Amino acid sequence: MRDPYKVLGVSKRASQAEIKSAYRKLAKKYHPDANTSDDKAAGRFSEVGAAYELLKDKEKRALFDRGEIDAKGNPTGHGADPFGPGGPFAGARRTERQTGPFGDARAEDIFSEFFSAAGRGGMGGTGGGPFAGAPGGGRDISYTLSIPFIEAIGGTVRRVTLAGGKTLDVKIPKGVADGQQIRLRGQGEADPRGGRAGDALITVKIEPDALFERDGNTLRLTLPVTLYEAVLGGKVKVPTPTGSVELTIPAGSSCGRVLRLKGKGVAPEKGPAGDLLVTLRIVLPASDLELEAFLKKRSITKPYSVRGREFG
Repeated sequence: MRDPYKVLGVSKRASQAEIKSAYRKLAKKYHPDANTSDDKAAGRFSEVGAAYELLKDKEKRALFDRGEIDAKGNPTGHGADPFGPGGPFAGARRTERQTGPFGDARAEDIFSEFFSAAGRGGMGGTGGGPFAGAPGGGRDISYTLSIPFIEAIGGTVRRVTLAGGKTLDVKIPKGVADGQQIRLRGQGEADPRGGRAGDALITVKIEPDALFERDGNTLRLTLPVTLYEAVLGGKVKVPTPTGSVELTIPAGSSCGRVLRLKGKGVAPEKGPAGDLLVTLRIVLPASDLELEAFLKKRSITKPYSVRGREFG
């Protein structure tokens, strides 16, 4: 992959917010669903996603900036000492002839032990570690899928096109969380040595919604109400992810009052559904001279206080 900074069109001094903003613009521009007649868009979209996956992680970004990993996240052999503390071969620096737990073995025999461990899923696992491509696993493929808020709540099936043109139908479970990763085993790159293929890692990004805000399985909604509904009470229709329901507004409700619709929040595949919390926002009429005259008179004959001493 190319330099991730160049892929996203940002400088190396770019802030995390600038990187995120650049990614969102490019992901929207090259999304396969919006470029059905452009065969190159899918590859560009995948490249943008991979670049963002590296740069959004502060630790990986720092390693890349120091030249310790390449644009794919693989160790370069520069910078960090692989034999040093924390390195993949920590404690393995010996003379050519070995003693200790490896017996009287040569240094290259030790390396072969590490490589075979990687092929069996050790030291980084399948596809993503420094020894990806060894027998036992091909590389994983990362893909970022943006879906509307309502589809994330109710679940859906979306068709995605991975780098290389492979098309998959991905089941999005009900109540999927923003940033949640779906692993499709065996749908990544093939292992050139005959081992099992890597996995496709689908990261779900949920688009903001005009009405709802999400906090775990709880949803929040701000509901505009008239002055009459707030003072006199009444029944109003309220949208939920599964359709409108009637909500009773108690008489004398103040602006900012929160009413709860139990079980009308996020209903995940497993576990109980969350609630929908409705916050009332009183909206006054644009102009009503009679109402103004009434309230002026009322403020004199029936005054009341809502602020205590702490407000001065």
